[in-house]
Amino acid sequence: MSPDRNIRAEILKAATTSRKGVDTIVGGLDGPLGDAILEAIEVIAAKSGRLVITGVGKSGHIGAKSAATFASTGTPAQFVHATEASHGDLGMITADDCVLAISNSGETKELSDVLYHARRADIPLIAVTAKADSTLAQNATVAIVLPQSDEACPLGLAPTTSTLMQMMVCDTVAIGLLVRRGFSERDFRHFHPGGSLGASLTLVRDAMHAGDALPIVQTGTRLMKAIETISDKGFGLVIVADNAGKMCGVITDGDLRRNAHVDTGSALVDEVMTVGGLTVEPDMLLASALKMIQDHKVGALVVEDDGKAVGVIHVLDMLRIGAA
Repeated sequence: MSPDRNIRAEILKAATTSRKGVDTIVGGLDGPLGDAILEAIEVIAAKSGRLVITGVGKSGHIGAKSAATFASTGTPAQFVHATEASHGDLGMITADDCVLAISNSGETKELSDVLYHARRADIPLIAVTAKADSTLAQNATVAIVLPQSDEACPLGLAPTTSTLMQMMVCDTVAIGLLVRRGFSERDFRHFHPGGSLGASLTLVRDAMHAGDALPIVQTGTRLMKAIETISDKGFGLVIVADNAGKMCGVITDGDLRRNAHVDTGSALVDEVMTVGGLTVEPDMLLASALKMIQDHKVGALVVEDDGKAVGVIHVLDMLRIGAA
């Protein structure tokens, strides 16, 4: 077998082994594993402080990532390295907190001081381990015991499948807490203001054009005036509203092309407009507005609030702020 084929065979075997580990987690959610996760969610939710996640080695890296996931989804959390905990960082863990300790073997000696501190201060401790009879599991308030699974490493030594399963369980707990707390898209936005994710979580009202920039004419207006407004405002559409400001319809560049035979000097906007038209609400997420633009293949949407047109959002605005 050529070296390339041998490597390909090994990585396929590794991926298959990892997938089996994931499948055991999914299969266990209807049994004791799922019960333990639900219990852990309730224990964490009952505390007013933070979720302090600890571990060493690869489990520590999973813990650090998981702390970031919990914190960004509504559960205040921080990672405390178990070794550093023994050298003063135990002071970061208070009686109002809950500890989540990750160790595949459950016998990681660096965790002993964290265990002792949690027991002495009556701090709830959640264990994520593969050994139900381990010191960690036996001293935990709730033990989330991972199903037995082979490591993807061909030597059976490097933490691979086990760390994948640890992360999967921690993510599951985080999502369970998110649902339990009723954490919404708007809450999510507060913790993710940066990058394309933050941009997509911006509200329509924060990016729309309003006031004097609004392309709007009243019913009964000559079509030529509407065309001038479309050209002046540059959104490719004009909003048609009644005397009370209620939106009646919209005229787009497409409507004008479809009515090219109409005498623009004498025709009224009422004869050409599309009644209603696509609209979004000011408090809709920009990501949802972008999906509407993509689905309907339009360049802009009217922002409507209580029947009145209050703004326009254009796909170029989404590109400008990084949401598209």
